[in-house]
Amino acid sequence: MAKIDTAFFDLSKLEEMANNDTVIHRIDPRIKVLVASMFVICVVSFHKYTISAILPFGLFLIIVMGLAEIPAFFLLKKIVLVSPFAIMVGIFNPLFDQQPIMVLGAITITGGWVSFVSILLRFGLCVGAVLVLIASTGFNTICLAMVKLGMPKIFAVQLLMLYRYIFVLIEEGLRMYQAMTLRTFHGRAIAMKTYMHLAGQLLLRTLDRAQRIHLAMLCRGFDGNIRIRQSLRMARLDIFFLAACFAILLLMRCYNIPAMFGRLITGIT
Repeated sequence: MAKIDTAFFDLSKLEEMANNDTVIHRIDPRIKVLVASMFVICVVSFHKYTISAILPFGLFLIIVMGLAEIPAFFLLKKIVLVSPFAIMVGIFNPLFDQQPIMVLGAITITGGWVSFVSILLRFGLCVGAVLVLIASTGFNTICLAMVKLGMPKIFAVQLLMLYRYIFVLIEEGLRMYQAMTLRTFHGRAIAMKTYMHLAGQLLLRTLDRAQRIHLAMLCRGFDGNIRIRQSLRMARLDIFFLAACFAILLLMRCYNIPAMFGRLITGIT
């Protein structure tokens, strides 16, 4: 129970971080959405065997995290929490792709292992970029920025509702889990049939809660528009930040900077 509670409060901590006042938090949300999108596009566009050229993007993300005062350990825990999805995507690569890529002493590294590491690296960077964006902006503001950038309003509102009320669903699940544990003797195994019954009850409670939430929103005048207290104003600093980030990201995408430094140090052309 304590682990589930901790995971729940960790999710809400992202929104608390968005209320900080740093140089990254003061950047226009539309600029941050564009930079994060460019970051993800550059990272995922690399070849499946590329590893070294992706590493500078990690340094870029670390610098942004430092400027936004986002705890690195907190972010790393979230990335590790969702990493099984990436592991399941690339876990069979070493079996299907056994083409030798390099030899380190007596160890032959195949293309499958290289592509597997590349998938994990790119996954971690993309998830980290999204988490940094949420922690430095807030999901409400991100949805408004995406609408201003041309995203259909109905899609942005659906994303906002999904993100906002997943906390309500988790809270309802926590109550049911706590009730189940209080009614279960210690050391007694819980049958799968019980979990299926709880899932059905959670679905019914979710439907009932959704109707009450919808009525409450209508009573408060919700008309489908996203409103926040912050006004979106783009200043010269925002334009400079956008241009600088785009230039740095394109430079890291077009050139293998670690390989260039390696050739410069060793003198090998």
